[in-house]
Amino acid sequence: MERPLLVYTTFPDAETALAVGEALVRARLAACVNVLPGMRSVYAWNGVVAHGTEVVAILKTRAGLKDALAAALKAGHPYATPIILHIDVADADAGTAAWLLAETQAAETQGPPAG
Repeated sequence: MERPLLVYTTFPDAETALAVGEALVRARLAACVNVLPGMRSVYAWNGVVAHGTEVVAILKTRAGLKDALAAALKAGHPYATPIILHIDVADADAGTAAWLLAETQAAETQGPPAG
């Protein structure tokens, strides 16, 4: 059975994260996107330390969709360089894994989601 994969990314606000997340779920590139608002960030960007407010999005997908999901996420993301971290899942509950794989199964035959 193909392994589940988690993808960590951030967005400027919950509305954007939910819109991009819905497009990815509708395209079957992700089975679920969790959006966690209220994150405060301190980060280095172009040689400057900056502060900002963001939301975290955790995308639940499968390993075989890693590249397609990253391409679609970049295409729909408002940041010039979005954070995309792939987190391998060592193990998952059998029911969770089956649901995730079933909900993303048709994505192999589809292209990236439209705008």
